[in-house]
Amino acid sequence: MHLISPDTELLPLRRLMRLAGACLLIVFLIGYTAYQARFLLQGPTITLLEEPPIVHTDRTVTLTGSTRNIARMTLNGRQIFTDENGIFEEVLWLENGYTIATLSAEDRYGRTKAVTRPFVYQPTPLITN
Repeated sequence: MHLISPDTELLPLRRLMRLAGACLLIVFLIGYTAYQARFLLQGPTITLLEEPPIVHTDRTVTLTGSTRNIARMTLNGRQIFTDENGIFEEVLWLENGYTIATLSAEDRYGRTKAVTRPFVYQPTPLITN
């Protein structure tokens, strides 16, 4: 006659539960790391919050947008700054006729992203017929 104690039967079940818990923890950590790494792999992003019209009768146009993963940002080669949430608002002075605005962002790894928009300045005539 062979007697089996209740503790002997539960021992493999406890090991199996610990192994399953450890596997779930590892899968969770890998998934979370991959989720967070997507921002680093994506590089810098620039999003204009509202698309300004191309033709303007005013001399200035305000560019407002948001950024992610940037270390440095420029508007036509001039450095501009964002707030702590990555929001920027910058005034661009338009030249007579045609002006191209280029927003460029660079991340800490040297990857760049650029957004280019054309603008036309057409002042209202002083004398109307």
